[in-house]
Amino acid sequence: MGSDARPIGVFDSGVGGLTVLHEVQRQLPNESTIYLGDYARCPYGPRPPRQVRQFAFEVLRFFIERNVKLVVIACNTSTAAALDQLRRAFPLPIVGVIRPGAEAGTLASRNRRIGVMATAGTVKSRGYFRHIKDLNPAAEVWEQACPTLVELVEAGQAAAPETRQAVAGYLRPLLAHDIDTLILGCTHYPLLRECIEELAGPAVMVVDSAITTAAATRLIVEVNRLENGAQPATHQLCSTSPSETFRAIAERMFGAELPEIQQVSLT
Repeated sequence: MGSDARPIGVFDSGVGGLTVLHEVQRQLPNESTIYLGDYARCPYGPRPPRQVRQFAFEVLRFFIERNVKLVVIACNTSTAAALDQLRRAFPLPIVGVIRPGAEAGTLASRNRRIGVMATAGTVKSRGYFRHIKDLNPAAEVWEQACPTLVELVEAGQAAAPETRQAVAGYLRPLLAHDIDTLILGCTHYPLLRECIEELAGPAVMVVDSAITTAAATRLIVEVNRLENGAQPATHQLCSTSPSETFRAIAERMFGAELPEIQQVSLT
């Protein structure tokens, strides 16, 4: 057992990455965490990859200043646009969400027909397509950009009729390909999971990357002996622009254990 008490950094453009944070804390209960939601510049999905990379580098510098031991990019758009460059630029382990999600979806599929719902930026990168094809070249993959879903979630409209209508419209072309597995390729989408599963039907396995990303993080911590074996775990929530939606979703996920949300600046 190691004794590295430094925290794990987790970031997303908004509230979606809280789904990954929750699972990281569940699988690694002894580890301290710092979460950063770049709420002031959310959503990332429609932005050019170069701009997303710039934002990601600013976030990594924020974490370096806070002496984290590992960073989880709990954002598919940032993973697609910046993971390779971040790994070359910063001397610490960095975990993305695309490969763990692709692995989970590939293993879950029985007919090798896999659908992906994601942001426009993630779909354009073809990240899920490449990883799934690496894992199983016989798999068929269809990726669907869902440009309005992040904004609806961030606006607190997850249960609204217009959100259900939007989900149905995005699902329709994927279901037409007889998929048996649907990967939620954006960390906001698990907050719509009940609606997505209902509309996709019982024949479709819905997969999100939170569990597998947390498992990959746990493995890296264990293999590299980065475990916190000495200090009690502490948790920080930071946002570049705190909002009532951010607080409401965080309270729903973390309850009485919710730390105070700190406003921070990246520029």
